[in-house]
Amino acid sequence: MAHMKEPICLIENRENGDLVVNPEAEEILSAINQPVVVVAIVGKYRTGKSYLMNKLAGCSNGFALGSTIQSKTKGIWMWCLPHPSQPGHTLVLLDTEGLGDVEKGDSKNDAWIFSLAVLLSSTMVFNSVGTIDQNSMEQLNYVTELTERIKVKSNTGKNDDDDDDDGSSEMKRFFPAFIWCVRDFSLQLEINGSSITEDQYLQNSLKLKKGIGAKVNEYNTPRECIRHFFHSHKCFVFERPASTTGLQQLESLSEAELEPGFLKQTQKFCTHVYETSTTKTVTNGLKVTGKLLYDLAVTYVGAIQSGAVPCMENAVKVLSQIENSRAVSQALSKYEEEMSKRVSHFPTETQEQFLQLHQECEKQALAVFMDISFKDEDLEYHKTLIHNLSEKAEIFLKDNLEKSVQKCQYLLEELNKPLETGIRQGKYSKPGGHNVFKTEKQNLIVSYQQHPGKGMKANEVLKKFLNEKEKIETTILQTDQSLTENEKMMAAQKAQSEAVEREKKIVEENNRRLQETMEAEKKSQEEQLAMIQEKNEQDRNKLIEENKWLIEEKMKEKENMMKEGMKKQCEMLEYEIQQLKKQQEEASQGSFLGNVISGILPGVLSSIVKKIF
Repeated sequence: MAHMKEPICLIENRENGDLVVNPEAEEILSAINQPVVVVAIVGKYRTGKSYLMNKLAGCSNGFALGSTIQSKTKGIWMWCLPHPSQPGHTLVLLDTEGLGDVEKGDSKNDAWIFSLAVLLSSTMVFNSVGTIDQNSMEQLNYVTELTERIKVKSNTGKNDDDDDDDGSSEMKRFFPAFIWCVRDFSLQLEINGSSITEDQYLQNSLKLKKGIGAKVNEYNTPRECIRHFFHSHKCFVFERPASTTGLQQLESLSEAELEPGFLKQTQKFCTHVYETSTTKTVTNGLKVTGKLLYDLAVTYVGAIQSGAVPCMENAVKVLSQIENSRAVSQALSKYEEEMSKRVSHFPTETQEQFLQLHQECEKQALAVFMDISFKDEDLEYHKTLIHNLSEKAEIFLKDNLEKSVQKCQYLLEELNKPLETGIRQGKYSKPGGHNVFKTEKQNLIVSYQQHPGKGMKANEVLKKFLNEKEKIETTILQTDQSLTENEKMMAAQKAQSEAVEREKKIVEENNRRLQETMEAEKKSQEEQLAMIQEKNEQDRNKLIEENKWLIEEKMKEKENMMKEGMKKQCEMLEYEIQQLKKQQEEASQGSFLGNVISGILPGVLSSIVKKIF
């Protein structure tokens, strides 16, 4: 991938409140075919978010830093870099505008910026100052609105009896890892005099309060959402990096001017992000590339601007349409590329040889399609591919036959020259001329038939040639004075019988070609079914593994809730676990072949052969 020297805006937050995806970002992201690891940072304005992102980029400058109270980052800014520890991956850093910026007046977009950071990232960093207390939790109040601003599933076909209306039980499956960075931390990491780790500090801060009432609910809701929505929770605390004066030009300070403890913790944070942040994925573990990340951004922002709520299921449908269309296009290009390499073999001597070339290329094209496509429900795009491949095959078949015709016609023209010369010179107009003509014509036929590489149209071109010679042969026969009327009649009958035999041979040949094509189609369908079954098995195993992981995560969450005595939450989690186990059982027992056979277009090539021959 091309190295970005500096960040650019991915999603612009305009003064009129509109969110707009930057077209310039499409050019950059569309060029990234590698899987992306997306790290986003959110937090209150002027808390040093951009500094951490610059460090992840390995630079002191890049994302804008400001020395005043004014927020420097508007919207969401993006920096794409080669991943420092995962070869073949691109690290995408997303720096968001500060939450709670008083200059904006309307904070409506704060919640959307937060939601977009969640939707687009595989790791989300929340940056705050001081300690993890109720005040910092209030800065994270956007997490409590996620069920209102993000939908996991669309309402289409929704069961009225479905208790899980907001889809929150599925969010942990799709949401990013969560890291809380606490800046300017000055407390001792201890509880009741005993030292604790940063992660234990976060876990303790996320514990729920027992009881009922508005205050307990206000205290518990953000904590419960963090625990319930995000699958991992990591904490880093940072001491103050420099003096107040130094903070005003943090980007220009050398490492020697920064506090050693701050530098050490910054390095620890960067190492953790590099080593643990996973590739951004969507349904069935599909790895998101730069192009898909851009498509996701456009889909989610489009939903927000239309007044709708971004829906993950709908976004995946859009991605599947884009990717499956690309899969069809690239598969067809692969077929054309491979067949074009084999045109030098044209004309093929037999239909079987052509079908072998076609199947070799078709197999490679299908492999390309299978590698790119996902969620091709009802095999809609597979059907489209097979239909289009058949159209391409028809073009190549016609080219193959045309080359056969051209070669056969040229060969007959050369072999016919002595015969034409004899006709012009009256060689066959003498007594006994008919037998001479017949002998030379038969020699021409033998020479023609012995010549290799004529292709599949050899007999038809010969038939047409001989039909054209019938009139002149009849004239020679009738004017040959050496023959009796009875001999002339017998000769004419023999010529007619030979013509019938040639026609019969062509019909048999065409029937044989059709039979060969049908057998080739059957073999192709069997191979396609095997490829589809293998892909389906892979997808099913991914779902089973994903469900297994999610069940384990929810069991851990339930265990922690039990330790805290949260009975209601335990009951809710137990219900979710049982629902997942039910899904797991259905996935394990599910059969995929029910709709597959009807998905393969039968008889397309054979219909082409019928049409051409």
